Amino acid sequence: MRYMLLVCGQEDADDAGTAHEYGEPCWAPWAREIQARGILLVEGSQLQPIRTATTVRNAGNEVLVTDGPFAETKEQILGYDVIECADLDEAVYAASRHPAALAGGVVEVRPVLASV
Repeated sequence: MRYMLLVCGQEDADDAGTAHEYGEPCWAPWAREIQARGILLVEGSQLQPIRTATTVRNAGNEVLVTDGPFAETKEQILGYDVIECADLDEAVYAASRHPAALAGGVVEVRPVLASV
């Protein structure tokens, strides 16, 4: 089953953790660890800074476009990963070992609906 991991945290805290001490991305050891457990990292990406966000709403027949995120919160969505694994327990394990979670952030785990 596929799960999306929504990686949330403080944007400033994430800037410091993007490179590993050996010059590889900070997520590379995590990807190797989960792959060794049989969890497939299907795709993932870090998002541009929150200042680049655009929010779109519909109000009747009017489209409202505003700069910035949907809500003012302490934590923002910093990126995402899509994993494929046997069950929710494995997805939770992968999320708990994610570098963002280990750095004090939050990783929301959501099952992906099967495509038609």
